[in-house]
Amino acid sequence: MTAPPQLATLLYVHDIERDQLLLIRKKRGIGAGKINGPGGKAHPGETALEAAVRETQEETGVTPLAPVERGELTFLIADGYALHCHVFLTHSWQGEIHETAEAIPFWAPAQDLPFAEMWDDDRLWLPLLLAGRRFRGVVTISTDGQSTTDRRIEVVD
Repeated sequence: MTAPPQLATLLYVHDIERDQLLLIRKKRGIGAGKINGPGGKAHPGETALEAAVRETQEETGVTPLAPVERGELTFLIADGYALHCHVFLTHSWQGEIHETAEAIPFWAPAQDLPFAEMWDDDRLWLPLLLAGRRFRGVVTISTDGQSTTDRRIEVVD
């Protein structure tokens, strides 16, 4: 029997005035070296929203305010491990970004995101997130944790 997917999160902070998105370069774990949004695994007893806020604080130094869930993604890793990821978006936050043990945070222009250094599937659903659309999908990740081998994303709003 396969274990249930691990609850995980991604939380994107969008500075509307400057049209910039807060991203991180991961230092460790699945996708180390890649650019992604802040997020990670939920702790036992934590809701997806609580985990998203905590992970964003831990990885960037900022506290997201009033995040809204916009999507759900299931990540299947070739060795049988799976993550069920809730994707959040916020336009408000407190604090200043700073490098942490887990990540190097930075602001990127929303119209010129560094997709070449991100997961392949990000280019499919990140524009949906920024457009305020709801989505869900399934993404299969290679055993080495560095590339996607299959991705299916659909709009659900």
